[in-house]
Amino acid sequence: MVPEMDTGKSRDRVFFDAVLHPHRSLSPNGFRLLMGLIAIAMFGVGTAFMIFGAWPVMGFCGLEFLLLYVAFRLNYRSGRAFETVRLSSSGLDVRRYSPRGEVGSWHLEPSWLRVTMDEPPRHDSRLTLASHGRSLAIGAFLTPEERLEVARSLRSAIDAYRTAPDPAAG
Repeated sequence: MVPEMDTGKSRDRVFFDAVLHPHRSLSPNGFRLLMGLIAIAMFGVGTAFMIFGAWPVMGFCGLEFLLLYVAFRLNYRSGRAFETVRLSSSGLDVRRYSPRGEVGSWHLEPSWLRVTMDEPPRHDSRLTLASHGRSLAIGAFLTPEERLEVARSLRSAIDAYRTAPDPAAG
């Protein structure tokens, strides 16, 4: 994670602060176990075919295992992406971190911010933040239920932001 520099905003009141990560159902130990079992199974199939004279099948089993391993590794690599959403008295900041470490950053004014999400959520429902003609979809890698939970929490935080007394006015 990228360390944040102190910009004088450390006294900001925080209404919402979330880090959104993609869900991965298979742990690293589970991945190793699965790959081990698949390797044993493919070696067994390849050996059986080799005994019956179809020796090229052994090479194809190895290639198939390699492709499966690469596909899993690419999936885990995409799981390193995440987003941070922070609503404070200075505004709404969204940062999107790619698997390669590239960072996209957006600042939205929460006074006019609309949070839209289908209820009940569908698989293709998008969680969208819109303000002053700009819109940003967040949490695309979350399940529809998780996106709805984030949308509800963010709406509550925006309501709290809008009703909070302005410390600069007092």
